[in-house]
Amino acid sequence: MARVRYFAAAEEAAGRADEHRGEVALGALLAGLTADHPALGGILPRCAVLVDGRRSPDDTRLQDDTLVDVLPPFAGG
Repeated sequence: MARVRYFAAAEEAAGRADEHRGEVALGALLAGLTADHPALGGILPRCAVLVDGRRSPDDTRLQDDTLVDVLPPFAGG
């Protein structure tokens, strides 16, 4: 199961800092996250979603040891 970590506003919207998911492709994972955490729906399109530290297309396959980070836009200087 892939591990998803949420940061900042994404963590607040998901109501947790991380979770393990069983989807096997990134696109399915993103759809599942939106279905399970409706508050993510408004945030997720603006987030950087990194698979093992890299931006990846929706057809990227997820393995049991895959790490997915959901990073909303950050402000500051």
